Amino acid sequence: MFTSVLMIEKALTSADVEFVTTLHGDETVAFHVLLQPRGDQADRLLRAIDDVALGELDEAAHERETPEGEAAVGQGQQALDVSLLALRSAGSEAEGRLIEDHPLDALKALVDEIDADEVIVLTDPHYVEEFFHRDWASRARHKVGVPVLKLFSHSKV
Repeated sequence: MFTSVLMIEKALTSADVEFVTTLHGDETVAFHVLLQPRGDQADRLLRAIDDVALGELDEAAHERETPEGEAAVGQGQQALDVSLLALRSAGSEAEGRLIEDHPLDALKALVDEIDADEVIVLTDPHYVEEFFHRDWASRARHKVGVPVLKLFSHSKV
């Protein structure tokens, strides 16, 4: 069995589930999902810049209305639950947890704990962080000791 750690920032769409569950052909995959609820206000500017870069001006204007920090934990748990159910419905083993602080430390600890074969980072594009190689995937490649695959979410939830 192949073991993947899947880092996400929102609920998986059906297209995302199909994509990650078929990456290894017919091989059975066990997913260990890590989801970090939306960060604090310091991340708001970067998200707004990403929205503008993607031509989503309405989203950039409404960044203030999206719960962050402690207020986002409930939504994060719901997104995690939906994602785990979708992965299991697709025939994969799946378990997961929310991570609130230091996502890369949590990732490294989980990779070591379960002896993961790979890490998949599946997020929306984050142009500023990617340009400066400060996105999860770029930073994880220097930390976890297993291959890191970066994928973009297929659609908005």
